[in-house]
Amino acid sequence: MMGSLLLLCLLVISGVGVGGGVRLAGNGGYEDWRLGTATYIKESQGHPLNDGGGACGYGDLDIFRYGRYTAGLSGALFGRGSACGGCYELRCVNNVLYCLRGSPTVVVTATDFCAPNFGLADDYGGWCNFPKEHLEMTEAAFLRVAKAKADIVQVQFRRVSCDRAGGIRFTITGGPNFLQVLITNVAADGEVDAVKVKGSRTGWIPMGRNWGQNWQCDADLRGQPLSFEVTGGKGRTITMYNVAPSDWMFAQTFAGKQFVE
Repeated sequence: MMGSLLLLCLLVISGVGVGGGVRLAGNGGYEDWRLGTATYIKESQGHPLNDGGGACGYGDLDIFRYGRYTAGLSGALFGRGSACGGCYELRCVNNVLYCLRGSPTVVVTATDFCAPNFGLADDYGGWCNFPKEHLEMTEAAFLRVAKAKADIVQVQFRRVSCDRAGGIRFTITGGPNFLQVLITNVAADGEVDAVKVKGSRTGWIPMGRNWGQNWQCDADLRGQPLSFEVTGGKGRTITMYNVAPSDWMFAQTFAGKQFVE
């Protein structure tokens, strides 16, 4: 019994999650903890974190399997949309009044951008002003680490691997002369750094980030099965052939393969 308690204490001190952890793709372990701040959006407020939408373009977060544990990132973290889909583990620190006992952690997915407010001080309303590293969380996620009466709290946070069920999902939109694809449900580092698409009558066509995780190319690929090549934020690439059949239609969603740790 004493041996088990000693082992438990060593695990907590060393920062290893007792319930098991998720690992960051590309480096075989966790990133270092960094110091930032966090606030939350009440569930009663009209906001993309509650209502869907947001700067990553995901729309309904339940449909795209991101659920209630999500966050908007300040510009220093958002990277013009490159951080969309990434997962962050965080814990409240340095406040015995507002942080929950034991410093529990929660993992959130980046689904939105927290806009700056340069008319307010960085520590009073301007939390997302550059170069502040700030996470604007859903109420459900925030209450896993801090009390509801808290306004803003300091947090330690780090990038971790994303645990996703099923394959990478491609929602196809666009028009006669261009193709746009919303990419969701990406495991491992969660981010998408580059995308290529291929029809049955074309070679590989690079796509550009339109906004968030919406990727676009100027090509008419109707009537052709679609294959995709996706490169994650840590440089790993996965190729998926014939993800969509030749009779695909706009607004349909198809699933491909998945990054595996």
